[in-house]
Amino acid sequence: MIPYNRLTYLPLGPLHIQVWGLFVSLGILAALIVGYRRARRLGLDHLAYLDMAAWMIMAALIGARLLHAVAYDPAPFLNDPWELLRLWHGGMSVYGGFLGAAAAFALSIHFRKLPFLAYADVFVFALPLGLAIGRLGCFFIHDHPGVLSDSLLAVNYPGGARFDHGLLLALVDLSIFVLFVILERTRRSRSRRPFLAIFMLAYGLARFGLDFLRAWDLPGADARYLGLTPAQYLSLVMAAAGLALLLRKRRPAEPGPGQLTA
Repeated sequence: MIPYNRLTYLPLGPLHIQVWGLFVSLGILAALIVGYRRARRLGLDHLAYLDMAAWMIMAALIGARLLHAVAYDPAPFLNDPWELLRLWHGGMSVYGGFLGAAAAFALSIHFRKLPFLAYADVFVFALPLGLAIGRLGCFFIHDHPGVLSDSLLAVNYPGGARFDHGLLLALVDLSIFVLFVILERTRRSRSRRPFLAIFMLAYGLARFGLDFLRAWDLPGADARYLGLTPAQYLSLVMAAAGLALLLRKRRPAEPGPGQLTA
């Protein structure tokens, strides 16, 4: 069983660094570096990648905050709309981040006239690594307690040992990234680059199942609609879309920069 040690801030002289924000920032940085190196290795426009990434990060933050406010905890934002800007108070939805980043990505691809799947798979390849590191921030502050459990992965919360949803999601995200690294080393994967579909299917199914392990008996528990969290409904949509992408008949690979076509 894992000891309960809540680490919210790191003292740095007169400053106090927020642990959750630090790990989210480290996750973004790690994903950017991995994606940038992969874009260069595949012969894609790495400067366009960086420009798109900047817009996607901003859109992800906006989307994450808005979906949390609408679907999870609307009361504080209705009472004080300025609360939307107080990101340090917490309250972000990863699916809102996905939607915001996806919208920014689609617009960038459209206006730049770049190959959609080639760039999508570059971003998605690095995404689970960034998510895993960011979720460690959730784990260290223990803001997503789960159901009571005596599992070896349970955290000894005050009042009883429970799963920690941040830790479970970090392990899932890291597992997906390891899978991607393994697939990347195979010739078939390099030619097809199916990372977008695999991520949507794997993450959607994992998140749908893991949300059943989120605490429902504590103050501040996630909102549920007909017994499911908002993330579970979106997980089903994501998993179905990923499965459809995997099963659909593949079109010829899109040529990348520098590749000649007949």
